[in-house]
Amino acid sequence: MASRLVASAYVATLLALPVSALAQATGQALESRSQPGGAQELDAIVVTATRRSEKLQDVPLSVTVLGQEQLDAKGIVGYEGLAHETPGVVLNRPSANFNNFTARGIATNGYNANLQSTVAIYIDELPISANGNSTVLDPSLYDVERIEFLRGPQGTLFGSGSLAGALRILTHAPDPNAFDASFLADVGVTGSSSLRQRYNAMVNIPLAQDTMALRVVGFSRNEDGYIDNLGTGVKDANVLKAWGGRATLLWEPTDRFSAQVRLSREESTPEDSSLTNPDLGRDKRYSDRPDMFNGTMDNYNLTLDYQFDGAHLTSSSTWSDYDAAFNVDLAGTYGQAFAFALDAPFNSKTFVQEVRLVSDTGGRFEWVLGGFHFKRDRDVYFGYRSNEEFLQRSGITGLPDEYYLRFLSTDVSKEQALFGQLTYHFNDDFWATLGLRYGSTQAQAFTAAGGYNSDYLTQAYLYAFFGIPGGPVTITPVEAATGAKAKETGPSYRLSASWRPVPSVTTYAAVATGFRAPVVNARAGSVSTIDPDDLVIPYGADSDKLINYELGMKGSWLDGRLAANLALYYVDWNDIQVQANRVSDQVQFATNIGGAYSRGLEFELMAMPNMDWTIALNGSFNRARVDELTPQEAAISGTVLGARLAAPEFSASLVTSYRFDFIRGSEGNASLAIVHVGDFPGQFQYVPGQPGVVSPTFDYTDAYTVVNANVAAAFDKYTVGLYVENLFDDRSVTYVHPEAFLDGRYALVRPRTVGVRVGYRF
Repeated sequence: MASRLVASAYVATLLALPVSALAQATGQALESRSQPGGAQELDAIVVTATRRSEKLQDVPLSVTVLGQEQLDAKGIVGYEGLAHETPGVVLNRPSANFNNFTARGIATNGYNANLQSTVAIYIDELPISANGNSTVLDPSLYDVERIEFLRGPQGTLFGSGSLAGALRILTHAPDPNAFDASFLADVGVTGSSSLRQRYNAMVNIPLAQDTMALRVVGFSRNEDGYIDNLGTGVKDANVLKAWGGRATLLWEPTDRFSAQVRLSREESTPEDSSLTNPDLGRDKRYSDRPDMFNGTMDNYNLTLDYQFDGAHLTSSSTWSDYDAAFNVDLAGTYGQAFAFALDAPFNSKTFVQEVRLVSDTGGRFEWVLGGFHFKRDRDVYFGYRSNEEFLQRSGITGLPDEYYLRFLSTDVSKEQALFGQLTYHFNDDFWATLGLRYGSTQAQAFTAAGGYNSDYLTQAYLYAFFGIPGGPVTITPVEAATGAKAKETGPSYRLSASWRPVPSVTTYAAVATGFRAPVVNARAGSVSTIDPDDLVIPYGADSDKLINYELGMKGSWLDGRLAANLALYYVDWNDIQVQANRVSDQVQFATNIGGAYSRGLEFELMAMPNMDWTIALNGSFNRARVDELTPQEAAISGTVLGARLAAPEFSASLVTSYRFDFIRGSEGNASLAIVHVGDFPGQFQYVPGQPGVVSPTFDYTDAYTVVNANVAAAFDKYTVGLYVENLFDDRSVTYVHPEAFLDGRYALVRPRTVGVRVGYRF
């Protein structure tokens, strides 16, 4: 009987019950409605968004919480499904391992080239988000305890990069008291013939009763492609292969002390990009070789916990080693007139140490004190190349191989901070919180001696456009160089007041700040070799600043049958870091411009007419515009006053779910999900340095609506589900790349995928 209940709970949501904590909480409320105060079960959802375990309803910020069952229900194994379930969030994902979230409209384009992301991504205590022109590994989301998506700036507790929010992926700890194991297979067909295979497994082994356990998770993904590369001649080129695992050992020798060691490895190797060129036809792209955005991440974590009388101490130490490939054909810059590409493998080594002391919950005062240290060393091996065919045709000689520019660049990023948060309860229904972080960030780049440059680009340009044959290139060594150090020190804060007018409703008002680290341009001071009169690359960009004003309400009514989370916000964004491109040679650089605002409403609504039906609606209205700009800033950035930021003005999802009795005593569930995302510009409108000239890369994404359907049955220990994603095969544009160097700059909704999911829990 117990196993039946476990299986039923495991798959009651396997068919896409809404994936917000609101949905989970309302379901719990109805399950216990026969108990006194059944609606109070909304309080059962606990999060650690404030670095302490706290009831979701009492957290004075906008948080969407996703459980493992809900992730399984939607077939979400990576980032691609998270944004649809989170109000006000868009995932800009041009290809596998290229992931940038936009929250509350805070984005100037979807790529963030040269810039730190505006939404911080954490795996447990490790921040893995990076600047836009780096691959950001798409991690497996199997056997996670929960995912918390915090909207609005989180600079106080999560530091730089959490300008518009923070995504936290919290993995499961081992259980020393019970053996557990699970398996989930997902096999589907995309389009007419592309097979998609996803396999996940977990085993939890108690090693010593009450004191020690080992939890091991493994996953494998093998997904056929559906994009044809006309340059390489490969059909269905964007194959994705990924695998990895995680092992966690927990030791709890006493009731007060525990130690946990976690090792993980994930390898993701897409065989080509998913970006397309509509001028070549549907699902077609061109590059002389596959564009490769591969990554392998090894993480090692040691977490120590000690429970004092009245406070809990946590020390988390994380080491990360990330190897990645960034190989991209740049020949679109000149309309494929000559060979021009970049192969840039890189390695990042990161160490993160956080120590925090958190008071026990209860009493008038609750507090958090902590310290944070972050250091990342990244080596990038830049190799700009031609190809043998073009070198022979053009007559260009003298290169040691097909590479015309090679050098090693190292950048070092550091962040140190002290942070704290104090909550005072005036009474049981009214409390106020003040959070403060004071820290420093710094970044510095170095170029190693031993590389070389050449006049290849000049000769190739003259041959391609004027027919002038090339000859021996002039080789010049790349000298060692130490870049300027960008450093900023200062505070960020959060202030909120919460009031509970009735037990089932909590309201709050909050003011919070966020920031990003300053940026130094790797090629600061450089002059274009093609057009010396083009602009000189500036020094870099200072930290931008953001302040968010928010009013929110979380509540339930009708004994938990109706629930809502609402947030009204206004964001003031100043000294905006932007990415610009020099026109003549498409060299990227970072700089600052004036300011912008973003204002909007986020909502999560849930209704359960009875035990069998669930209806959930979440969405966001947003208006984000540039509102402060000098003529010089307009010229260098390509924007104007009143320009839209890169986010939809409306997005929403509606999910209906029906539970029913199925064959042989099993429980069935059927659901229908409708997701709508409005259109938005992929970048600022004009060419940097040429005011009034519309950029040839400027375009909008499509407004699109995608429908997903599921049906499943839960038996004693296993579940079986059938699903269809993108039921009507909508192929709208979801992303437009802002730079001219790519021949294919458009990402589309994945074609219709039909499949089956089978889960088994031991």
